[in-house]
Amino acid sequence: MQSEQQYINLYEQCRTMIHEHSSDVMNSVRDEAFEAFKAQGFPSKKVERYKYTDISKLFEPDYGLNLNRLEIPVDPYTAFRCDVPNLSTNLYFVVNDSFYRGERREERGERIPQAAAKLPDGVIIGNLSSPIGEAGRGRYHQLAGKDDDAVTHLNTMLAQDGLFVYVPKNVKVDRAIQVINILKSDVDLMVNRRVLIIVEEGAEVKLLFCDHAADDRQFLTTQVIEAFVGERAHLGLYCLEETHAKNVRVSNVYIDQQRDSHVCHNIITLHNGTTRNKLDLTLSGEGADCECYGCVIADKEQHVDNNTLIVHKAGHCTSNELYKYVLNDEATGAFAGRVLVEPGAQKTSSQMTNQNLCASSKSRMYTQPMLEIYADDVKCAHGSTVGQLNDAALFYMRQRGISEAEAKTLLQQAFVGEVVDRIDLQPLRDRLHHLVDMRFRGKLSKCEGCKLCK
Repeated sequence: MQSEQQYINLYEQCRTMIHEHSSDVMNSVRDEAFEAFKAQGFPSKKVERYKYTDISKLFEPDYGLNLNRLEIPVDPYTAFRCDVPNLSTNLYFVVNDSFYRGERREERGERIPQAAAKLPDGVIIGNLSSPIGEAGRGRYHQLAGKDDDAVTHLNTMLAQDGLFVYVPKNVKVDRAIQVINILKSDVDLMVNRRVLIIVEEGAEVKLLFCDHAADDRQFLTTQVIEAFVGERAHLGLYCLEETHAKNVRVSNVYIDQQRDSHVCHNIITLHNGTTRNKLDLTLSGEGADCECYGCVIADKEQHVDNNTLIVHKAGHCTSNELYKYVLNDEATGAFAGRVLVEPGAQKTSSQMTNQNLCASSKSRMYTQPMLEIYADDVKCAHGSTVGQLNDAALFYMRQRGISEAEAKTLLQQAFVGEVVDRIDLQPLRDRLHHLVDMRFRGKLSKCEGCKLCK
């Protein structure tokens, strides 16, 4: 219990401070989460869903926490530049674990492009710890609270702020909402980030989360995202991680879908240290469908573990999963995906695919696709592959004057391109193809055109 004890002691000593700097919505479940974490502790690798990542070891170091909610001296609107042509997003920032409340450019009287136009009436984007977050009362921790997960308990007991996104009934947000998560600190820091997304009946929205590290420090990030998708609603949730080798990220995403809703979840890891992503998605209403895609490019000693659970509760639902990894040097990858078809979920259609390239002899990939079916009228399939670059294809390209290094780069690009092509936002899709190319060529340290305050 060594890793757990420091957080148990921390909460017992600082409980009043944590509550004072948060909101009633978040505080209402905090003590319950603490008791659950105290009783349970971190999972060992003997726990099925954590068999490929030693969670306890990740939380052993003594990180600092900003429990007093000291202001971080940065204006991300001037410190951050992202030159993604024609992306036309509504841009917001989360600095460490706080939604940035500073003035936007238009509020300072500066001329802004049409891309940053006002959101439709009724759409809310703001702090969970502010009065705005009260609109999420009754939904906060409703999904995450059903999962007896130690990291979720820890996040719930320590998170003091978060991002709240609300899209009312039948409202369509034409421009994607881009949220830049910036890690910034002059000391090693633990960040507990919370996100609550509510997409009401018939509404549509696309969200792009980009993770960046602005300082060369050790960062430990826990993240819990809860997304409620109403009947006939559409949610696109795209996550891009591009931090550095000193970053540890443990993210748990919970999504619930109602009748005839559609969700596209796409997560891409380009740069990291150790990453553990968990996705729990429930198809609760008939006719709902989801697409879940993942792309991992890792080298050196990076570790990326994606764990998914898709639950078909209702009939006539469709799920499609595709995760692809390219591992080099001594990188380690893991994918464990489980599709659960509950009794009565007839006419279910599900496809799960995990394909992996180990580009070096020292890289390692662990893959575990699973189906658990309790209905008899379904169409479900799963499969996984682990291999190396095709020698015949390399020989063919070399015979036509392409160098070996260039041939390997082109084959790896083509391999992961299928995941990138599933992104609906064309400017982002085009940009990611460029970033993937730069990543394979070893030229990418951050998005070209981005300037983060150091």
